[in-house]
Amino acid sequence: MATQLIECVPNFSEGNDESIIKQITDEIENSEGVTLLDVDPGKATNRTVVTLVGTPDAVLDAAVKAVRKAAELIDMSKHHGAHPRFGATDVCPLVPVSNITMEETVEYARKLAKRLGEEMGITVFCYENAALTEERRNLAVVRKGEYEALKDRLAMPQWKPDFGPAEFNPKSGATAVGARDFLVAYNINLNTTSTRRANAIAFDVRERGRTKREGDPVTGKIVKDENGKPVMIPGSLKCVKGIGWFIEEYGVAQISMNLTNISVTPVHVAFDEVCKKAHDRGVRVSGSELVGLMPLNAVLDAGRYFLRKQNRSLGVSDKELIKIAVKSMGLDELYPFKPEEKIIEYAIADKTRNKLVDLTLSEFVWETASESPAPGGGSIAAAAGAMGAALATMVANLSSHKRGWDARWQEFSDWAVKGKKIHDELLRLIDEDTDAFNMIMAAFGLPKGSDAEKAARQAAIQDATKAAIEIPFRVMEQSLASMEVVKAMAQIGNPNSVSDAGVGALCARTAVMGAYLNVKINSADLEDKAWAADILARGAAVQEQAQTLEKEILQIVEGKL
Repeated sequence: MATQLIECVPNFSEGNDESIIKQITDEIENSEGVTLLDVDPGKATNRTVVTLVGTPDAVLDAAVKAVRKAAELIDMSKHHGAHPRFGATDVCPLVPVSNITMEETVEYARKLAKRLGEEMGITVFCYENAALTEERRNLAVVRKGEYEALKDRLAMPQWKPDFGPAEFNPKSGATAVGARDFLVAYNINLNTTSTRRANAIAFDVRERGRTKREGDPVTGKIVKDENGKPVMIPGSLKCVKGIGWFIEEYGVAQISMNLTNISVTPVHVAFDEVCKKAHDRGVRVSGSELVGLMPLNAVLDAGRYFLRKQNRSLGVSDKELIKIAVKSMGLDELYPFKPEEKIIEYAIADKTRNKLVDLTLSEFVWETASESPAPGGGSIAAAAGAMGAALATMVANLSSHKRGWDARWQEFSDWAVKGKKIHDELLRLIDEDTDAFNMIMAAFGLPKGSDAEKAARQAAIQDATKAAIEIPFRVMEQSLASMEVVKAMAQIGNPNSVSDAGVGALCARTAVMGAYLNVKINSADLEDKAWAADILARGAAVQEQAQTLEKEILQIVEGKL
């Protein structure tokens, strides 16, 4: 079964004392089964956002230790900061990362809340998806009045905590434990020091909006509904919470936003909308700041969005997309934006593993030439296919901004995106092919003493052999798919690059035929002869298509040389 991973993002009410922050995060770093991804202290907010990830039970254990240390070191009766808060550990949400459902994550959140209440005597409210009652789903409702109102609220029967004591603890306050989708904490910088103007812009965009008033929108009488509640004028962005504040540390006002569903309102949409609303109020956006981490796709989508606005091809590398996103939104205005620290997939990547694709070209050649049997022909076939697809992508990108072809940028961008998807997959298969070989070797190394051990060993060998057949077959399929892009670029692409398309066709055909050799050699050792015969037949058909396409493409190329 695939490993389940959850993220935990506790917010501690201390952003200035580095010693206290370190003692809390040390509890996490010294915990088994979790990785501390990010520690983001804010001096003006007097708050530190910590991000850790790991298996569910390990994350819960680490969270309990960190919350215990925070309760020991932080005195809420002396706390002041720009951010709403009501506890030493103010909030502690869990987020599903991989191979785990929201429903399962909710159960872990409630288990954590129960442990904090029973083991540590912390007053705990459950919010978002972990809420036990509908009225407690909204964190703003749970935390209304903040720490200063907590004592009086706990005296009310309707605000009995979900776990832990109902008595007010002046030192540690209360903690909100939740389960939520991936939330992006995102601040947008303004060229003003006015908190009032920043708040006005925040109210323009946040989903809740602002209170409706009679006459003057600032000083007019509040309009109320039939139940006596203020009538709200909704803002322009869904799934966005926001306030304005002044950050003395940087000398600017910010719009501080929580994007609670980035599939509804992505980061780049929020940025552009704030730019528009700020402009309407005579204020300019100067940059932005990511608090914590963000999923890779959110950054890539932003890069594509800004390239599209420039009528530029989207089929560029992830590195280039990230660079465009960072520069377009000014994510590096206040301090350097480090993808390896701020993008969650990069932060949790196994940095101890030596991947073939991370080697330099000369190192890859030397590794191939070494005495080790891997990487072998399968990985080289995948590499050849990746190079062929990359050449097709290059021609598409060059064509997208050829002088006089400006109106065709979208056409060539679409081809470039298709080529990029293929060469990225083939790059991944370079290491997968070697991994499959290593799986076979590991299976042969299993014990074979008893009959049960022999049977388990043989089953493992057969499973690994199938994987060693399926991977080169995927190389064949992807390389064949790349030839559609290659042929299109030979036909309609920049004529100055037609020879590059020809080389791409040769690489793709080589990849197909080379990978098929691996399919055939590994099929000979497979006990499931019917399965082997089927994939060999399909492989032969793919090879025949590739050879035919190669001839057609080279004929087109030769005709233009």
